[in-house]
Amino acid sequence: MQKFTKERVVIYLALLLLLVLPNMGHASAPKISAGADVLMDVETGRIYYSKNADKRIEPASLTKLMTAVVAVENGCLDDVVTITGRSASISEGSIIDLRKDEKILLGELLKAALITSANDATVAIAEHVAGSHEGFIRMMNGKAAALGLFGTRYVNTNGYHHINHYTTATDLAVLTRYALGKAEINDLVQTQKATVYWVEPPARKMEIINSNRLLSMDYPGIDGVKTGTTPIAGNCLIASATRQGQRLIAVALNCYDRYKDCALLLDYGFETIKPVVVADAGTRVARVAVTGGLKAEVDAVVENTLVVKMDPDLLPQLEQRLELEKSVQAPLKQGHKLGVAIFILDGQEIGRAGLVAGSDVPRTGWHRQLWDAIRY
Repeated sequence: MQKFTKERVVIYLALLLLLVLPNMGHASAPKISAGADVLMDVETGRIYYSKNADKRIEPASLTKLMTAVVAVENGCLDDVVTITGRSASISEGSIIDLRKDEKILLGELLKAALITSANDATVAIAEHVAGSHEGFIRMMNGKAAALGLFGTRYVNTNGYHHINHYTTATDLAVLTRYALGKAEINDLVQTQKATVYWVEPPARKMEIINSNRLLSMDYPGIDGVKTGTTPIAGNCLIASATRQGQRLIAVALNCYDRYKDCALLLDYGFETIKPVVVADAGTRVARVAVTGGLKAEVDAVVENTLVVKMDPDLLPQLEQRLELEKSVQAPLKQGHKLGVAIFILDGQEIGRAGLVAGSDVPRTGWHRQLWDAIRY
C-alpha cells in the first residue's frame, strides 16, 4: 500500500447538536455571590463552570497552599525548626504565637499553616526550608511557573496584602488539584481539629480548629481545603468534596457567603454534570478524498463512542474541530485511521474521538484489485 498524503487540514465547525433543544446557555448554572469562581474535576482537570476565572485577584491565605507544596517537596517534615526573631514577630491575623528560640517540627508548622492558617508558621517554614524568607518566595514563584500558573505571583508566604501578590481562580484550582496529590497536604486540609506540639519547651502545645467551616457543617462528601480572608481579597474559600468516587474542587473568591457559594458550585457539579454521548460509533462526520480508488471519497466515521461529563443543557454550544487527512491513496481498508474529531466547550477541549474509514475502497483496475486481494 502506498503511503497516504501527510498534509493535514484543520477544519473548524461550529456544530449545534440536538437541534430540537433550545439554547439553554448556563441556565442551570449556580447563582453565587463570588467575584470569581471555578469548578474543577480533580481526576481530569476539566473545568465545569467558571466566572471571571482569569481575573487577577488577591489570594489572601489561599497562598498557604503553595507554601505547603514547596515545603513538602523541599523540606523534611521531621526537621526541628528553631524559631527566629522574624517569624516570632508576626502578629497580624491568625498565629500560633511562635517565640524566638523555640523549637518545633516542620510538620507541626505545616499543620498550623493549613488547619488554622497560622501566618507566623509560614514564615518559620520559609526560613527553615530555603534559609531565608526571600529565597522561599523565589521557590514559590518558580513552582508557580513550573505548574503553568502564569497569572500568579507571590511576594509573601501567608497572603498579606501587597500590590504585586496576586493570582486567578483558574490558577488556584490548578494549584489545589496538584496540592491534593500530596498525601501530607490532602490529610491536613480535611482535618477539623488537631493539636500542635513543640519540641522546646516540651510542655507547650496548642489546640487548633480548621478555619474551613464547611468541614463541620455536614456538607455531603466534604474533604478540604482552605480559607482566605483580607479586607482587599474579601472572603475566599477553596472547597473539595467527593461523591461516588468523583472529587470536585470549588474556588470562590471575594464572596458575600463563601460557604454557600462553594456548596452551590459543588452541588451543581454533582447534580447537573452527567455523562453525555457526544459521538456515536459509526456516525459519519466527514468525507475524505481518495486517489486511485473505485470511489472518489470515503466516509470518515467515529471509531468508538465518546462519552464526556458535562451539563446536558450546554450541548447546543458544543463545537467540533476536525483534523483529517486531506486525501488518501487506494487501496483503503475499512477502519483505516483518517484523523480525529475534537470537541470543545467554552474554549476548553473536553474529548476526542478517532475517525476511521467507514468502508473498503479498492484500487481501480481488476488486475490491481486481484493483486491487492493476494497481498492483503
